Amino acid sequence: MTTTAANRAAPEAPTATAGSAAATPTAGSAARVGPVPVLWLALLATPMAAGANAPVLILPDMARALGVSASTAGWLVAAYAWAMAVATPLLAGLLRRRGLRTALRSAGALLVVGTLLVAASPWLPLTLAGRATQAAGGAGLAAVAMSLAGSARRMGVISAGFGILGACGPLLGAQLAQAVSWRLSLSVSVIAILAVPAVSRYAAAPTATPTPQDRFDARGAALLAALATGLVLLPHAAGAALGVAALAAALLTLHVRRRPDGFVPAALIRKPLFLGSALLALVLSGSYFTLLFSVPRLLADRAGWDVATAGTGQLVALLTGSALSWLLATASARMSRTAVRAVLLGAGALAAATAAFADRGPLLLAATMGGVFAATGANAVLSMHAASSAPDPQRPTAIGLFALCYQLGGAFGPALATALVLAA
Repeated sequence: MTTTAANRAAPEAPTATAGSAAATPTAGSAARVGPVPVLWLALLATPMAAGANAPVLILPDMARALGVSASTAGWLVAAYAWAMAVATPLLAGLLRRRGLRTALRSAGALLVVGTLLVAASPWLPLTLAGRATQAAGGAGLAAVAMSLAGSARRMGVISAGFGILGACGPLLGAQLAQAVSWRLSLSVSVIAILAVPAVSRYAAAPTATPTPQDRFDARGAALLAALATGLVLLPHAAGAALGVAALAAALLTLHVRRRPDGFVPAALIRKPLFLGSALLALVLSGSYFTLLFSVPRLLADRAGWDVATAGTGQLVALLTGSALSWLLATASARMSRTAVRAVLLGAGALAAATAAFADRGPLLLAATMGGVFAATGANAVLSMHAASSAPDPQRPTAIGLFALCYQLGGAFGPALATALVLAA
């Protein structure tokens, strides 16, 4: 078993990359040396959470404007979730190979182009393309921010920001749609572009040229994207998605054996620390998103709360749980990995059990608070555990694959809520 002292050190290890702040600038470079201020990283990453949740309360308005049904307009949410899941490991790979500036510029360009498409498109297919492009850009910026966090405490700020802005996203989206347009509601994530120049100033020029052995593993990237696509679409088209996911998983397994140093490093995915961190994050994320969609209905059915009261109560619970997760991230440097995981698992299990059996409003809100605390705490602390299991050049890859697992929980949660609660 790893000693407590070693566990304390691991989350604080810097996540240096070829283009990170830890690199030494070349002559004439405007790059700064030292860690990127965490508030810039939070601004870079967290607007994506508000953008993801902004459509929740305005889907009927969007459907009317686009001339489609509300269920069809719901694909705007699914497209965003799919693009986040697929793009995160891909753009983390770009960060690993091409450095910070290239990853920032590419992700920023995707975010801006996607926002312009959403703002101007009169048709659903083009709007879907815009939302997917937005999500890809936001996922890339989030992957950069997570890779540069460097410690569980700093990652806790980013993760708490995800929870807070995600909680505010539906209300913010509804207010912007009422005051201006639903298109503005879907454009809030573009605020992240303001942080790109500031973060880019901490980038150094790449110091190494890839060798032929380091060529981009296009087949591995494509198979991982296919696997993520199948898993994200599993709740929406179970038969076809399951076939795609199973085939992609089998082919990816064979490919990793043939090319163990490729896009999905064999040494990384075989490490118990990485696997345990990523799978636990998936479970806690899935549990949280199930609660997020289930508890409002449970408040109405079991406690007799109206929509406005339930929405306000859930918002307060989400904000409180997100803030508490930062305290856990801060304290995790003084805790063993076993203790941290026990806290996360305990909070997640208690939240799920409370939601299953409670019939009083405050207890159901406590379940929501516990769910978001466990999920955002896992994102903050376990992402650093996952990163510490990889050598420096592979840390962006570890962060990308970890984030993919976390986002898969976000894709499965609403489907579980529908199966267990919403369809009843």
